[in-house]
Amino acid sequence: MQPADISQTITAHQTALAEAIVALQYRRQPELVARYGDAGRAKSSRDVAYHLAYLAEALAMERPALFAHYIGWATPMLASYNVPHGVLAVTLTCMREVLQEQLPASARETLAAYLEAGEQAMTQSALTVPSFLHADAPLHELAAAYLNLLLEGDRHAASQLILGVVGDGVAVRDVYLHVFQPTQYEIGRLWQINQISVAQEHYATAVTQLVMSQLYGHIFATEREGHTLVATCVGGELHEIGVRMVADFFEMAGWDTFYLGANTPLDSIRRTLLERQAHVLAISATISTHVSQVAHLIRALRESDAGDTHIMVGGYPFNLVDDLWQQVGADGYAAHADSAISLANDWMR
Repeated sequence: MQPADISQTITAHQTALAEAIVALQYRRQPELVARYGDAGRAKSSRDVAYHLAYLAEALAMERPALFAHYIGWATPMLASYNVPHGVLAVTLTCMREVLQEQLPASARETLAAYLEAGEQAMTQSALTVPSFLHADAPLHELAAAYLNLLLEGDRHAASQLILGVVGDGVAVRDVYLHVFQPTQYEIGRLWQINQISVAQEHYATAVTQLVMSQLYGHIFATEREGHTLVATCVGGELHEIGVRMVADFFEMAGWDTFYLGANTPLDSIRRTLLERQAHVLAISATISTHVSQVAHLIRALRESDAGDTHIMVGGYPFNLVDDLWQQVGADGYAAHADSAISLANDWMR
C-alpha cells in the first residue's frame, strides 16, 4: 500500500479512527476517566484527530519529518496543559495498534516508520520552548514594549509606539524584521505553552496588521523597479501575516505587489497572474497539513495558461524540510523576506 493511499484512507476515516484510538487509550489508562471526565475525552478525540491529520499529510508528501516535527511541537504544548508526558507516548502506541488493525497489512511497515519518527521526536523534545525575544537582538527593548502593549490589549498605544519610532527615523524594514517578526513568533509561542488564549493571539495579530497598514505611506514611497509580485496563501490557511510582510518587503524594494490573502480561488490567482503580467508568485503555508494544497495549486497553475511566472514558496513546513519546495513543484524557496527578494532579483537578472 502506497503512502498516498494510506493517507487517503486515514483522512477518510479520521473521526472513527480517532475515537477508536481514544477508546483503547482510556481502557489502558482508566485513571484518565477520573482525571478528565467526558469533556476531557472529547478533547482527547479532537487532539488525536489532529495527530492523524498531520500523519496523513506526512504520508501524502512521503516525509516522516513533517509528522516528527509536529509531535515535537505538540509535546511541550500538552505539557503546558499539565498532561503527563507518558500520556502522549501511550497515545502513539494506541495509534499504531489501531491503524495496524484497521488498515491493510501492506500499510504496516510504512506506518511503523512514520510513527517511530514521531515517537523519537517526542523523546527528544524539550518540555520548555525558549523565547523569541533576545536581549542582544536589534530593537529588543522596542519589541518587548510592543509585545507588552499587545498583551495588555492596548492597540492605540501599540500603534502610537511604532508610528512614533518610525517618525523618529527607525526604518520600517527594521521594524518589520526586529519588532513585528519576533513578536509574532513570541505570540505563537505563548499560545503554544498556554500562556495566552486563542482570542489574545488573534487580537495581537490583528493589531500588527493594522499597524502595518498605517505604515503604508512609508512603504509605497519607494521608487519602482518595474517588476511585479503576486502573493497568496493556500486555501484554508489562516496565518497570512507572514506572506503579507513578504509582500510589503517587495514593495519597499521597488516591486509592484498584489497581495491576495487567504482562500483565494485558483481561477482568481491564475487570472491575476495574467492580468498583472506577474514576474513572481509567492505562496505561503505555515501549517504542515497544507503542504499538499501548495503542491496542488502549483500543479494546477503549471497546467493552465498562467504564463511563465516564477513560483516561490515559504513558511514553516518549508523551513523544516530542506528540499520540500522542490517536491511541491516550486522554482525556489525563501526562509524569510530578505532571501525572497534576493531570489526574485536573481530571477529578474
